[in-house]
Amino acid sequence: MIEFDDVQDLVSPVVIAAFEGWNDAADAASGVVDHLMEVWNARVVGAIDPEEFYDFQVNRPLVGTDENGHRRLTWPTTRVAIASPPDLDRDVILIRGIEPNMRWRQFCAELLAACDDLGGELVITLGALLADSPHTRPIPVTGSATEPDLVDRLKLEQSTYEGPTGIVGVFQDACVQLDIPAVSYWAAVPHYVAQPPCPKATLALIGQLEDLLDCSIPLGELPDDARAWERGVDELAEEDEDVADYVRSLEESRDTADLPEASGEAIAREFERYLKRRSED
Repeated sequence: MIEFDDVQDLVSPVVIAAFEGWNDAADAASGVVDHLMEVWNARVVGAIDPEEFYDFQVNRPLVGTDENGHRRLTWPTTRVAIASPPDLDRDVILIRGIEPNMRWRQFCAELLAACDDLGGELVITLGALLADSPHTRPIPVTGSATEPDLVDRLKLEQSTYEGPTGIVGVFQDACVQLDIPAVSYWAAVPHYVAQPPCPKATLALIGQLEDLLDCSIPLGELPDDARAWERGVDELAEEDEDVADYVRSLEESRDTADLPEASGEAIAREFERYLKRRSED
């Protein structure tokens, strides 16, 4: 069981979780939680015991020097943090960790038990996958939910994916088994630029969180980083005609597929987000 350090009663907390590894192309999903921990001044209150879940020959501990100059060993683990965002009328439980090497069901059970102890009311999992997505267009984000009312309210869909899954899929299924409302968002990272980071995909996932939580999340340098990332990929494509041709073909396919959605809800959603940010600034 995860033991917590000095945690007061939380207000209607929502859980946001991401895990490094198979579910986290270009570190886009874990990058969201890292960003939220920083801008919301989150405080780590507990961690899972890594001895039960990680192969230390695969995920090795790190040795370094702390701020006091002392040598310190840091073990791979999954940490739980809490935050009280100023623009949100509820607290947030942030889970940031590494996909475990073993005992996945026990791993999920311990994390969800910790969320229950803290009063978590909704679980949001974040993931990222490599896809045939052009870097010059908005990063596609797909969402699914475990309960029909969430599907209807958020205009999502129930997942129809069949095939191998990672810890995010197992964690989502554990929520279903325990009757915990859960939502999952996945960003499609261009597969030809899979090297982390991908700030544009991280930004796209944050946009979905803003819509779901109905709040504005401070973005810091992420928009600038996303533009710099896109310019960098443009330069790489210009140096290789085959890559440039491939990107153009992806753009044509994407534009054709998106044509029916060039108006209506997608534009209205972006415009509402723009107005909200403008009024707050």
